[in-house]
Amino acid sequence: MVGRDRCEDSAVREGVTTRPWIVDDDRCALIEPLLPPWPERSPGPRPVSDRLCLQGILFVLHNDIAWQLLPLELRFGSGQTCWRRLDRCQKAGVFDRLHRVLLAKLNAAGELDRSRACVDASHIRAKRVGADTRPSPVNQLKTGSKHHLICDGRATPLKVITTAANVNDVTQTLALVDGIPRVAGRPGRPRRRPDALLGGNSNPRRDELRKCRILPVISRKVAPNIQGRANSAISVEQSFALRHHFKCLAVRRERHTELHDALVSLACGLSC
Repeated sequence: MVGRDRCEDSAVREGVTTRPWIVDDDRCALIEPLLPPWPERSPGPRPVSDRLCLQGILFVLHNDIAWQLLPLELRFGSGQTCWRRLDRCQKAGVFDRLHRVLLAKLNAAGELDRSRACVDASHIRAKRVGADTRPSPVNQLKTGSKHHLICDGRATPLKVITTAANVNDVTQTLALVDGIPRVAGRPGRPRRRPDALLGGNSNPRRDELRKCRILPVISRKVAPNIQGRANSAISVEQSFALRHHFKCLAVRRERHTELHDALVSLACGLSC
């Protein structure tokens, strides 16, 4: 009851006009074509509408509460209903397709900087022990995970990979580059790989990046200062700040990695 009262008080303080979990008609028209259809003859009672379940998922994403503490007064359905709907959408690839659609809209408007990309990683605390959770290399008493992120020059997230907290950032560089989606929105073949990649210090993946026709702008130990590294750090930190705006992603509560990745993909789409 304490957690539910706290959520209701926070909802009242934010007000009706500033509730970010409300799905308006424009968002609904964008997401509805991507949702998997329900069977015509499904057993059991009539399911809760996708729009209300999506609002419940956004409420959890913004407020960082457990699914069972989702306020029933908001009529989003129970936490178990929203959790199952999240799993169903993730298996159908709804949030990844939504991310690509929004990236295409940004590309058509000229808001994507595909000339360079920036990579970095961020550690998050895990409340439960599950897949891709290991003790932190900084503090062995705290179990957590790590978000490996690649973004464009304007801090727009392109791909996020979730690993255990003790995984080295270097091991996910090529996976992030290969995971960049093909973004449409302009005439010609959809572009996928950037011209240059700005990353952390002493990254041994330079030769592999050159084979992919990507210029590695990565500092070495003998020459740690490279022009442009400061701008890449600012872009990555801005992208992480946009992601941590969603309180549910600052601390991992989901035991299953695929459900946590679903929330990350939805947050990337909302950031776009």
